[in-house]
Amino acid sequence: MEIRNRAFQITAMLIMVALAFTCQVHAKEYKLGLSLAITGPTSDAGNPYAKGVEDYFNFANETKILGKDTIHCSIRDDQYKTSVTKRNFEEFLDDGIVLYLNYSTGSTLGLKKDFEEEEIAVIPASFHAGNLVDSNYIFLPIASYSEQVVSLAEYIAVHNKGDKAKVAMFIHPSAFGRGPVEDAEKSIAAGLNIEIVEVVEHGKDLDSTAMLKRLMSKGVQYVICHTVQSPVAAMIKDASRLGIVAESFGQEGKITFMGAHYTGGNDLIALAGKAAENFYWTTSYNITSEKNDGTEKQLALAKMYNRDDKAANSHNYANGIMVAQVATEVIRRVKEKGLKINRENLYKELNAMNGANAYTPYTTVGPVTYSATDRAGVDMLQIYSVKDGVFRKVGQPITSEFMKKIK
Repeated sequence: MEIRNRAFQITAMLIMVALAFTCQVHAKEYKLGLSLAITGPTSDAGNPYAKGVEDYFNFANETKILGKDTIHCSIRDDQYKTSVTKRNFEEFLDDGIVLYLNYSTGSTLGLKKDFEEEEIAVIPASFHAGNLVDSNYIFLPIASYSEQVVSLAEYIAVHNKGDKAKVAMFIHPSAFGRGPVEDAEKSIAAGLNIEIVEVVEHGKDLDSTAMLKRLMSKGVQYVICHTVQSPVAAMIKDASRLGIVAESFGQEGKITFMGAHYTGGNDLIALAGKAAENFYWTTSYNITSEKNDGTEKQLALAKMYNRDDKAANSHNYANGIMVAQVATEVIRRVKEKGLKINRENLYKELNAMNGANAYTPYTTVGPVTYSATDRAGVDMLQIYSVKDGVFRKVGQPITSEFMKKIK
């Protein structure tokens, strides 16, 4: 009897080992890559973005969103240097990635032909509309910078009191900054009732006193910013010192400051302090100063992975979470169909993410929709304004009417 029991125990152990081995064999790891500026220029955005990507993929693996399968996303710092980004991308390809997450406008434009040759879907952190020109494989997470800037211009046209509003644009000296200018001008030609008085590309010297006095002398009532937070913070602090910041939207004799995604958020308030009051800003992301189910989940994720308050409340942390959500969801959908997780099938599934198949992540104010003719993800934009030191919603989410006319 003892020998028989012993044999039974050994057989049971062998079966358990075999089952465990079988599970290991069948569990698959899907490789992705992300190259971005964790340090260097724009790291104030890239650092929390990287944390958002890392945390959501860890969450997806630990909660078994893909069952036994897991995602491994290699994250590398490129310090905002396109040459380093290209090297990182090539090494990711050698490692067998099935989907790629890029960062800057410059590197996305610079690697556009590589993405076409490799036939790999790419989700960048850049929302530059030019990324989509002559491209089949780039998918913007949210509405383009052009759509954001034109939406702000439309808001001005609707809410300005008096004659045609006089507007200046304060932009980054790069393709990233210049991108929306042409579309704003096209919208004016199509009937948008504003006048662009001047377009200013800021330099490294961030003293804006002379520029602001010049804009005031030209009767400028609004400045739409399209750059990153630090130059905007420096400018509005100078404007506050000069006493020219509008206390209400369109206040006569003052300037109302506005900006697209990378100009705003809690980082702007931290940099500018009280000078940020009444700054108007647009993005497609939920922000944690507005409590809802999505922002509660964002804060819970940050807490789960021991992120500090600055990262947890950053809209760029939300941005990173969102691209990881989209990547995870498209892998899940392909897997659910019983298809192989490869570049081709992921690309096809992204293009099918529309209509009843739209995807709604908790990080955004609207659903993600892609198709063969529409590769800008979230079409909805929310305008926020700083009130009593925090960003608050202004109205309901919107879409640009003039971008539809000029496309």
